[in-house]
Amino acid sequence: MNAYVRVIIMEDTNWVLVVIPIVIAALMGSAALIIRMKAAKRPTSARRIMIPPLAMSTGALMFLYEPTRPPLFYVIEAVVVGFIFSLILIYTSKFEIRDGDIYLKRSKAFAYILVILLLVRIVFRLVVGQNIDPAELSGMFFILAFSMLLPWRIAMLRRYAKLKQNLNQYPTS
Repeated sequence: MNAYVRVIIMEDTNWVLVVIPIVIAALMGSAALIIRMKAAKRPTSARRIMIPPLAMSTGALMFLYEPTRPPLFYVIEAVVVGFIFSLILIYTSKFEIRDGDIYLKRSKAFAYILVILLLVRIVFRLVVGQNIDPAELSGMFFILAFSMLLPWRIAMLRRYAKLKQNLNQYPTS
């Protein structure tokens, strides 16, 4: 572990406040990976594609609590980073037709992207989290995640609709 990170953890922060969010993030990332792998075994639908961003959008209610609202510059940063990650997910998400149904192809890149996102989040939290209020940082992470999820799912929905239209025009026997 870097000496700078050790100093940050030991000086100003109770180690529990550092370790618990990392463990929770790792568990959530693992759950997302397992859910995604299971989803690839069943045919997809427009509903399955759009439920995650719709369900996640309820998290925006956190911004009713004033301390979670980051300054405009931080919001723009989070949106840009989220959009960049969404481009990677858009590029790596593919569909395939099997037995007359549309399935999301499993992507090895998804697991790597998820791990990289987790590592970025941990590093960001350790280094930047000392200078930004935890509630504000939570708001930034929500904005980043939603800015990544929404464009990715919209792109998936568009691809799905196009594939579904082609499937309906030329049904397989």
